[in-house]
Amino acid sequence: MKTTFSIHSRTWSLALLLFCAGIATVKGQELVPRNYIAYKASETLSIDGKGDDASWQKATWSQDYIDIEGKMIPDYRTRMKMLWDNDYLYILAEMEEPHVWATLKQRDTVIFYNNDFEIFIDPDGDTHNYYEYEMNAHNTLWDLFLTKPYRNHGKVVDSWDIQGVKSAVSIDGTLNDSSDTDKGWMVEIAIPWKVITEASSGGNVPENDFWRINFSRVNWKFDLTDGRYSRKKDDKGKFLPEYNWVWSPQGVINMHEPEHWGYVYFSSKEAGGIASFSIPNDDYIKWHLYSLYRGVLQGKKDAEKSVAMPKNILGKTIKPSLEKHGFGYNIWVKSPFTGKVLVIKEDGEFRSMDDKN
Repeated sequence: MKTTFSIHSRTWSLALLLFCAGIATVKGQELVPRNYIAYKASETLSIDGKGDDASWQKATWSQDYIDIEGKMIPDYRTRMKMLWDNDYLYILAEMEEPHVWATLKQRDTVIFYNNDFEIFIDPDGDTHNYYEYEMNAHNTLWDLFLTKPYRNHGKVVDSWDIQGVKSAVSIDGTLNDSSDTDKGWMVEIAIPWKVITEASSGGNVPENDFWRINFSRVNWKFDLTDGRYSRKKDDKGKFLPEYNWVWSPQGVINMHEPEHWGYVYFSSKEAGGIASFSIPNDDYIKWHLYSLYRGVLQGKKDAEKSVAMPKNILGKTIKPSLEKHGFGYNIWVKSPFTGKVLVIKEDGEFRSMDDKN
C-alpha cells in the first residue's frame, strides 16, 4: 500500500519543545511526570486494533511521546488513549512508522528485539511489584512481573502471564513489505483488572484514584536482506542502539526507575465527561527523596551528606534524614503537607505512614 509520510522536525528550540510536549518542571525540582485522566467506557469495546468504538472517539489523546530522556522529539509520532470499565483497563496506541515490520512470533520471547509497544504498571507507586507488557506488530506478547527494579536486584518472573489479556494490531500499510511506504500501526489492549490488582495494596479497581503507569516505544534502524527486515548493525557487526520513545520522560535511559512514571487517574465519569486531577503534594517530596536515594545507592560523592540539606518543595522547607540501622538505612522526612512520614528503604521501597510520635 503506497502512502505518504512526514517526519517531525528536530529543529525546534528546547523551550518550544518543552511547551509543545507538555513537559513541566517546578523550580528547583525534578522533571514532573505527565498525567492522564482515563474515563469509563460506556459500551463493551471490540478489541480489533481500530479504536472505532464510540467511547474511544470521545476519549482524548495523550501528549505526543518524547525521547526517554525528555530532550528530543522523536522522528515518528506516538500517542495513546486509555479507558476502563469494571473488568478491563483499555489502552489504544497509534504509532507512525514508514516501515512496519516484525519477525518474532513466540510469546514471551524478547519482544524489544523488534520495534515494539510497551506498558509498565506500578499499582501502589512504591517502585516494587510491578508489571511489564510488550507487543510487536505481529501481536506477539511478552508479559512479566518484577518484584523490584534491576537496581535493587529483584526477581523477574518471566513465566507470569496476564491471564485473559486481549490485544489486536491494525496496520495502515503492509507488514514486512519493503516495497511500499506505510503510515503506521495501531494497538488495542484490554488488561483484566482481576490480574493486575493482585499486587495492589487493596486489590481494588482504582476508581477515582490513580496508578503509576508509563509507556515506551522501542524503534530500531533496520537492514534489508533479500527484502527481510532486521536490526541494523555497525561496521563491526554490533547492533546499533535502539530509540526509546516514551509518554512520560524518565530523564535517564532506563525505564526501570518507576518513580519517574506518569500518573493515570481513573475517573468514574464516562468518556466525554469532565474530571480533574492534581498530583498530590507529597509526591513532589517523594521525587526528591528518590533523587537522594539514587545518589546514595550509586555511591556518589557526598551523597549521604546531601540528604540532610534543606530543600524547598512547593513553598515548604523539608530536611530529610538518613537513618542507618543494623539491616541498612532509611531516607525519610515528615511531610509538611499531610503530616505523614515518607520513607524510602534501603531496597528502594517507598512507604507513607502516619506519624505515631
